[in-house]
Amino acid sequence: MGKDNEKLPLEGVRVLELGSLLAGPFSGRLLADFGAEVIKVESPDKADPMRGWGKDKNGTGLWWPIQSRNKKSITLNLRIEEGQHILKDMVKDADILIENFRPGTMEKWNLSYETLSGINPKLIMMRTSGFGQTGPYKHRAGFGSVGEAMGGLRNVTGYPDRAPTRIGISVGDTLAALFATIGCLVALHEREHSGKGQVVDTALYESVFSVMESLIPDYLLAGYVRERMGNILPGVAPSNIYYTKDETYIVIGGNADGVFRRLCEAMGQPELADDERFATHEARGKNMKMLDLMIEEWTKSVPAQEALALLEEKGVPSGLIYSAKDIVEDPHYKAREMIVSVEHPELGDFPMPGVVPKLSRTPGKVKYPGAEKLGKHNAEVYGELLGFSQEKIEELIEMRVI
Repeated sequence: MGKDNEKLPLEGVRVLELGSLLAGPFSGRLLADFGAEVIKVESPDKADPMRGWGKDKNGTGLWWPIQSRNKKSITLNLRIEEGQHILKDMVKDADILIENFRPGTMEKWNLSYETLSGINPKLIMMRTSGFGQTGPYKHRAGFGSVGEAMGGLRNVTGYPDRAPTRIGISVGDTLAALFATIGCLVALHEREHSGKGQVVDTALYESVFSVMESLIPDYLLAGYVRERMGNILPGVAPSNIYYTKDETYIVIGGNADGVFRRLCEAMGQPELADDERFATHEARGKNMKMLDLMIEEWTKSVPAQEALALLEEKGVPSGLIYSAKDIVEDPHYKAREMIVSVEHPELGDFPMPGVVPKLSRTPGKVKYPGAEKLGKHNAEVYGELLGFSQEKIEELIEMRVI
């Protein structure tokens, strides 16, 4: 964690975050973690639904303080002309505008990139949507779940004898946010040379598809359609979960030749490393079921912690399958500052994930949780950034512009 007086690497970068829920706002969170001034814009009559997502404590949603941390919260009605004019004024001094509406929405509001870049040619617009800004599907609604399905992830997730399942988090939105943020940082760097902004167009389904490994050449060149295989990867062994004597599961990844040899030593069966059924990557893949049964026969004979100690001693990647309780109690998480606490005005000490990645010289920082009050920073942003008087702000409130 950076110290209070240390300059964060993205200080001086101003971001206007429009949109709601996950993908766009997650990009805003990532930029804010490293010091960008992120101004979160919500409609005065329709707050971001994320405010109510997740479990709640005393009526306060527990996801919002994480998703909107380090951001300033303002209200602005972009559906009316007065609100659109105010956003255009804000764009004059902005570096990045994030939006994740359905394509065509910004244009309908007279806020197209052509219009906004005419006001500020250096503006970078991050546009995240289900299917991108072009193509026959561009106007379709698309949540992360649809992106995961059409990107290929759902079809390979779960067990072969059951229907496709989801991963337990909104991974489609998160992947899109990560790719969008990479694109934004690339565009910021390029702007240093050209002096011009550009559009960063990120589609949820493409973000998922981009991490699908060799799915396409497997099909087009080898005639193989990857399907659901539970806890294994096709042709990669051993890499699975294994039941232990004390009735828990551990994960072991021993698929590289040298690692597999060390696994055999940990199991007290070094001869298996030279057995022709398991001696090579290809052989282990063909005999995966047999190999997994042999490994689990060993893990069932020892308690989980004893097995993990032996595997660690031999340098075999392995670990428990952590729950939230395990994470909170783990000393490595603590040493790496991966659970940090900030003061919440209603809930007090509020724990949340730390900043990733770790920068050695200019690390990011969690300064404060997401604003609990809609439009909490209206007076600050409109007064300081746009120079509005208190009377002007009150008039805008009365007109329901903010």
